[in-house]
Amino acid sequence: MKEITVEELKQKIDNNEDFIFLDVREPFEAYMSKIDIETLCIPDQELEGRISELESDKDSEIIVMCRSGNRSAKACELLKENGFPFVKNLKGGINEWARKIDPSLPVY
Repeated sequence: MKEITVEELKQKIDNNEDFIFLDVREPFEAYMSKIDIETLCIPDQELEGRISELESDKDSEIIVMCRSGNRSAKACELLKENGFPFVKNLKGGINEWARKIDPSLPVY
């Protein structure tokens, strides 16, 4: 599975690159700590049943995030199995982002 570092994600954001940002955390987690960009939030437990919501983005780069990178890695595998070729896992998740990019966010 392909991964992207928080530094690489920050560069993509700064360069206004086009990608889908998928947060697979629970809503309360997204409320606690989030990256300030347009985000599609589908909790990992709901992703399989809601995968059709991403069909129009099948050929887009999709970067998947969770708290630490584990749930998003599983979500990436599910997406790849369903024909999404351009999926990347955010290595270290939101906690890595908080540690290295935006220390104002809580690590949980």
